[in-house]
Amino acid sequence: MSLQVEKLEKSMAKLTIEATAEEFDQAMEKAFQRSKNKISIPGFRKGKVTRQMAERMYGPQLFYEDAVNLLIPDAYEKALDECDLEIVSQPKIDVTQMEKGKPFIFTAEVAIKPEVTLGQYKGIEVAKADIQVTDEEIDAEIAKEREAQSRMIPVEDRAVQDGDITTIDFEGFVEGKPFEGGKGTDYPLTIGSHSFIDTFEEQLIGTAIGEEKEVNVTFPEEYQAKELAGKPAMFKVTVKEIKVKELPDVDDEFAQEVSEFETLAEYKEDIKKQITERKEKQALTQKEDAVIEKIVENAQMEIPQPMIDTQVRQMTDEFVSRLQQQGLSVEQYMQLTGLTPDKLKEQMEPQALKRIQSRLVLEAVVDAEKIQISDEKLDAEIEKMAGMYQMEPEKLKEVMGDVEKKQMKRDIAVQEAVTFVTDAAVEVK
Repeated sequence: MSLQVEKLEKSMAKLTIEATAEEFDQAMEKAFQRSKNKISIPGFRKGKVTRQMAERMYGPQLFYEDAVNLLIPDAYEKALDECDLEIVSQPKIDVTQMEKGKPFIFTAEVAIKPEVTLGQYKGIEVAKADIQVTDEEIDAEIAKEREAQSRMIPVEDRAVQDGDITTIDFEGFVEGKPFEGGKGTDYPLTIGSHSFIDTFEEQLIGTAIGEEKEVNVTFPEEYQAKELAGKPAMFKVTVKEIKVKELPDVDDEFAQEVSEFETLAEYKEDIKKQITERKEKQALTQKEDAVIEKIVENAQMEIPQPMIDTQVRQMTDEFVSRLQQQGLSVEQYMQLTGLTPDKLKEQMEPQALKRIQSRLVLEAVVDAEKIQISDEKLDAEIEKMAGMYQMEPEKLKEVMGDVEKKQMKRDIAVQEAVTFVTDAAVEVK
């Protein structure tokens, strides 16, 4: 096999790969052996036909497609090992010579890792985040906990009031006739939630348990059921149950119930600490994102479209995997959202480009600052990973090849570059 490399514009390259006539013939022989039991020639049993007879009857082209499918992946893999390019896309293959007795020649057009010219990447100015915790934020967290600790208390001695949680039976009529989907039994409805149309809930205020109430409403003009849109309707509603939500008092006893603390003051101080830690993490993430975005703006690079397409495919695979974990197929998602594969790709492209640019500038920082990862740091990271997978670190190291370890070192170096440029940034108010 021989290889010629031609660098093209916009970080593209063309590999011209030539397999010898003998290698092409060997691939054709493999293709024949795989298919000989399916070849039919009058006067011969299947499986007894020789390759020469098959080629005489049907021509050598009979085996070209299968031979090419066998030869190209292996030849391309060897070409990748031989060339010193960092290829970042799937190849676009074009066969230029395919004839028995002659060398087999094909080209592979690929995107190569773009060169990055860094601009300013140290001392980047970013806005200082506000991590002060307000009393309102603490109260909001307490309110959530009160809600979680609330109790539902049945009410039997009064009629429905705003804010009550009711259980109702209902049946709706349009022009005196019941309509599909207009009937419900033991339906939970919170008065004032506006989950029902028009003034349905407000009209139930004052209704006693067991009382049937006629509720008159009008469906919205944009209602999802077109046959009901804009029409007046009457519902016969029976209130079967009324409940109110009872929230616990916010005092020392409440703090003891929901936390490890004895007093409300200690509980509030702990909430403040948790919110502060959360804000600090968010602020660090925002700072990192802002710094990297500025470094990308300051850098020069030309991203080839095939590299973006490859990143989009990876992101799509990740997205499909997440959907499947939620029990949803990509076809179902498309139906629910009205998206098409092309529209999904179009939506993902900006994020794919951002990922590529961020990674490239950080790798450039790694090179500029000569950030290197020792074997000890790699071992420490493997130990963390082993803990996540509940494996022995040595076992994990055994199954990892040199390529995986090299990539892992590169990933750690990129993360150290994130820390470096973030620490070197200047926060301004």
